[in-house]
Amino acid sequence: MDTSTAVTGSTPASQPATSAPVVLTAAAIAQVKTVIQAQGFQGYFFSIRVVPSGCSGLGYDLNLVKETKAGDQTWEQDGVTIATDALSAQYLSGTHIDYVTSITGAGFKFENPNAKSSCGCGTSFTT
Repeated sequence: MDTSTAVTGSTPASQPATSAPVVLTAAAIAQVKTVIQAQGFQGYFFSIRVVPSGCSGLGYDLNLVKETKAGDQTWEQDGVTIATDALSAQYLSGTHIDYVTSITGAGFKFENPNAKSSCGCGTSFTT
């Protein structure tokens, strides 16, 4: 399966596209596609942002959005168009997102090399 990505949007046309700040696993891509199909959100962007949250200060905000905001970076991976803002891209650089299912539930799991620590419940992080 080809998981190559290219960033578009905020990358000027005169410069080559750079590596995407985030890479999703096949399981994460499948889950996003399932939600898009179930909700009838074809053509929407999978928005990934870092926002103030929790006891450690930063958290992840995942949404399906119809339009991106000015300055957002967008890229496509395996049929899903992903978007993030420039500030979040700095916090997310090198992040891998998986979708995991266990006896305690299911959800997206972030492997962020920029996160120095996280809170006890794992919902927020610091850099």
